[in-house]
Amino acid sequence: MCDPQIYLHETASQTAGPYVHIGLVPSDTGIEIYTHELGRDIAGPNAGGERIRVEGRLIDGNGAALKDGLIEVWQANAGGIYAHPESNGEVEEDFRGWGRVIADFDSGEWSFETVKPGAVPGRSGAVQAPHISLWIVARGINIGLNTRLYFDDEGAANDADPVLGRVDPPHRRDTLIANRDGSGRIPVYRFDIRLQGDGETVFFDI
Repeated sequence: MCDPQIYLHETASQTAGPYVHIGLVPSDTGIEIYTHELGRDIAGPNAGGERIRVEGRLIDGNGAALKDGLIEVWQANAGGIYAHPESNGEVEEDFRGWGRVIADFDSGEWSFETVKPGAVPGRSGAVQAPHISLWIVARGINIGLNTRLYFDDEGAANDADPVLGRVDPPHRRDTLIANRDGSGRIPVYRFDIRLQGDGETVFFDI
């Protein structure tokens, strides 16, 4: 039996190490060890909906690029259904709804292609605006940061979104809105993530 006077202490926290890319996205470091690397196919070519590209930069509190960040992506499909057996609807073939990207080692830029998600059910019958959930980890971050990306061309849905409605003061909601540029091959949504300082992105405690 354990001595009731002996207490176990919490293990000390650590930031993501410099080898996080080698372990999670080795091909981006020039190491080809997997025939199929996880996180590359958020939405396959047969997934329905509008094809889009999302891009941005990871920025630290001084406005400098964070060059070793990793971002995981979670989203619903164009019909607002997540790729999960318990979703309210049939899981779409060729849609994974999850991905993993890293910031460029020189510029801090990151990007991925997917389909634009649809609105999804929220709590108590509320409807959440189309959005993509992002999880960010890097050296210097003890606990991964959770945020959301909403779309600037979904104004009415954003105004009614129960999560955006809880962000106070209201002007901070702008840090969660991606801006559309439709001039290229496919529409591009720009979404920079600022970790600290003026214009810091809103992060969620979940």
